[in-house]
Amino acid sequence: MRRPLILLAPLVSLLVGLAALGRRLIRRRSAGIRAEISDPYDSTEITDSCAVRSVQAAELTVPEETLARIWSPMHLERLARTYWRFLARCTLGAIRVVYSRRGRHVVFIARPLVLLSFRAPEYEMSPERGIVRWHIEKGVLVARNRRGEGYLQIDVRRCPPPAPGQARVHIEVEVANFYPAIASGIGRWVYRHTQSPIHVVVTHGFLRSLRRLDLAESRVGRWVPPPAPERRPPEAPRGTPPGHRPVGSS
Repeated sequence: MRRPLILLAPLVSLLVGLAALGRRLIRRRSAGIRAEISDPYDSTEITDSCAVRSVQAAELTVPEETLARIWSPMHLERLARTYWRFLARCTLGAIRVVYSRRGRHVVFIARPLVLLSFRAPEYEMSPERGIVRWHIEKGVLVARNRRGEGYLQIDVRRCPPPAPGQARVHIEVEVANFYPAIASGIGRWVYRHTQSPIHVVVTHGFLRSLRRLDLAESRVGRWVPPPAPERRPPEAPRGTPPGHRPVGSS
């Protein structure tokens, strides 16, 4: 147990500082946004078996027509990509997300230091709710004997409108059934004061950043609609003089 703590403690301390600095820089750029977001709440629990469940949430108020325009699987996929982009930005590039056919890999600087590996995301979409979920497979931050049991998900739900012409959504970022590598014995105290605050700081920053509605383009494009077929001008009948266009063409 001591060896993982010795290896992870300096890394976690560095990430706490980078996340706090990055959050301040991003918050400055979001000043003056008209969309309103409530203060997120934090709920982190550790069971006797060292399973972690952490939920951060916010309510975002936007114009009704804006929500109608972006309420689609394509924009849910873009919201997922925005989360990974924010993670890289708020850590000033120290944390990156590497894409593969099988899933997503959160790395420190570059491979082989993979902090977390996720399976490919699962999507659920209805007129009232959208969910994107990544199952956690393995990584330096995951207990070796409990890999493949946890997940990370973003849950977006419509709420009653606060006023005519406005819409409100409740957004939750949840980590559930996650077994950290340092959350047993004395490591539980270390987790609560290092790795857990990183997740909370980053997630709160991500929720606040949504005031800009700057959704990143998806790297995969699973739900991007195919391009419309190209419309070609009508062909001129044979024998038509060069430069002559059929009647009605423009």
